[in-house]
Amino acid sequence: MHSPAEADACVEELRAALAAHGITLPSLGLDLPALASRPARPLITLGACNLLTAQALAAALRQRAA
Repeated sequence: MHSPAEADACVEELRAALAAHGITLPSLGLDLPALASRPARPLITLGACNLLTAQALAAALRQRAA
């Protein structure tokens, strides 16, 4: 099982990787209710984004897959 600290580090790693492609997910973070559960099961919330951000994310994923 992963710790909250590991989940937080993962969020920051994902934030940096997205930023390298010019992508910002404003709601990216840890899911607080999941952290409060016992035992804690950290989840990462990707959150909502606008259409342009979703298109940029899809393009970055397609580029990486190619």
